[in-house]
Amino acid sequence: DVVLDFSFHNATAAVAALCAVHKKALVIGTTGHSEAEQSQIAPLQSQIPIVWSANYSTGVNALFWLTRKTAEILGPGFDLEVVEMHHRLKQDAPSGTARALAEILARARGQALAQVARHGRHGITGERQPAEIGVHSLRGGDVVGDHTVIFAANGERLELTHKASSRETFANGALRAAQWVVRQKPGLYDMQDVLGLK
Repeated sequence: DVVLDFSFHNATAAVAALCAVHKKALVIGTTGHSEAEQSQIAPLQSQIPIVWSANYSTGVNALFWLTRKTAEILGPGFDLEVVEMHHRLKQDAPSGTARALAEILARARGQALAQVARHGRHGITGERQPAEIGVHSLRGGDVVGDHTVIFAANGERLELTHKASSRETFANGALRAAQWVVRQKPGLYDMQDVLGLK
């Protein structure tokens, strides 16, 4: 009834096409898709229900929601930074979750992430630009996944952090999404839909 795809970004379009042919719901957990790959997958939402999320952890999805709400509450007076750390074998940077967090921050401010993202800093960079959103990736050891969103202003700083110590949390969330998506009409959903956070 449902296919869970946690393969490679360049395989997802073929998996999605097969699901559409066989009218099977799809849960996509793979990250790192190019715009071209995304454009091959997205039109299939008219044929099958698809849950496509950067992260299936319930805790991370609570972090997504908290990040959006916090950005709305604090407004433009805070500098925004996203820091993520993963194991030394992770292939993409920043992680899909870090990209999703940065996108949430940009949307909350009515900005296009491509215009305001600042990936790391090195050398003489000058002053931090007020609208920029810093995104930083760390790699080492066997870290399953740590994500921190920093809201920094003069006189105060708020940090929202999620730390995954087991991949089981992702598997449990993906199974929850699979049970949910088989009852849905064709369309494109994410884990926020599954958890009723929209």
